[in-house]
Amino acid sequence: MFFFFLMTRRPQRSTQSSSSAASDVYKRQILRREGLYSSHITEWRKAAQAGAVSALGPKKKDRRDREIEQLRARAENAEAELERTKAVLDIVGKTHALLETLSESKGIQKPPQR
Repeated sequence: MFFFFLMTRRPQRSTQSSSSAASDVYKRQILRREGLYSSHITEWRKAAQAGAVSALGPKKKDRRDREIEQLRARAENAEAELERTKAVLDIVGKTHALLETLSESKGIQKPPQR
């Protein structure tokens, strides 16, 4: 009779399906604990399919990018300093021309050139 019981018994489910169900439960628990929901994962998948995977995390700058950024900042500072220097030289030149004009109108002689 025992032999008959073994013959008529239904086949057991594979252990793979039960373990995958257990792993799904475990995954959901982790996601819930971390505050991540299926909508987040859906958005990430859409972004990945759209080619925006790099936008999901911070982009790390390599040494060349940092060096280029520093050089651009130096160039901008040098250009600003050059503009200030040009403005000062322009003012000095106008002041010199004005003083020459005033001295000529008063009849003051120019000092000899060295």
